[in-house]
Amino acid sequence: MITYEYPLSERVRTLLRLEDLFDKVTHFAAAEGALEHHVALVTLFEILEVAGRAELKFDLVQELERQRQILLSFRNNPEISEDALSGALYEIEQASTLLLAMHGKIGHYLRENEWLMTIKNRAAIPGGVCEFDLPGYHYWRHRDSALRQQDIQGWIAPMLPIRSGLAIVLRLLRASGRSEQQTAQRGIFQLMLGGRSAQLIRLKTGQGEPCLPEISAGKFAVNIRFLRPDMDQRPRQIDSTVHFELTLCNL
Repeated sequence: MITYEYPLSERVRTLLRLEDLFDKVTHFAAAEGALEHHVALVTLFEILEVAGRAELKFDLVQELERQRQILLSFRNNPEISEDALSGALYEIEQASTLLLAMHGKIGHYLRENEWLMTIKNRAAIPGGVCEFDLPGYHYWRHRDSALRQQDIQGWIAPMLPIRSGLAIVLRLLRASGRSEQQTAQRGIFQLMLGGRSAQLIRLKTGQGEPCLPEISAGKFAVNIRFLRPDMDQRPRQIDSTVHFELTLCNL
């Protein structure tokens, strides 16, 4: 199955972007090549830009506390495993503690590193990090792989509480919905919300289905149009029936 996710709020959109960027920076930082480490560094700069909103940390702490209170209301419920509940509460409390321990603006230590900011500014220019532009960076990329990894991990580590917090919020959000099998006749589907609200739409299609969804949603309805993938020209709407799985998620 291929899963498509469509956020219905700016907050969820930001969390999904950060989740994707943290996954990428972790993947490339774990590699040993200089080119992979360059991608990891550029991705770290993207995290810095996306996470730079002053209210992000506060939003995460607030949402984690809200979820903690909800979980506490399940105490002594015979249908709820006390061990699972205690584990979830501990995870939330640990994430909140680490977030609250973060001081200053997110990533301030990166912005205060003149060497890194020079690379960041040059990386925004096509071909701007060539050896003749940044000989110091060229030297760093020729250092031992383990030393480069150590540097990158050191730059990532102070922002990991953000990753832990958003991982919990997104996991709870994704688990909040109930999946339903739906059918799009001639590639078009509309769902009237009827007073329901959602923060995230999740849609799954078969791996071999030659289509991709174009999703739009408002206060009253969700509209989905399935398009035929085309790498050479603008995708066109398909005229066949598509079976898919739809989940509306809301915390």
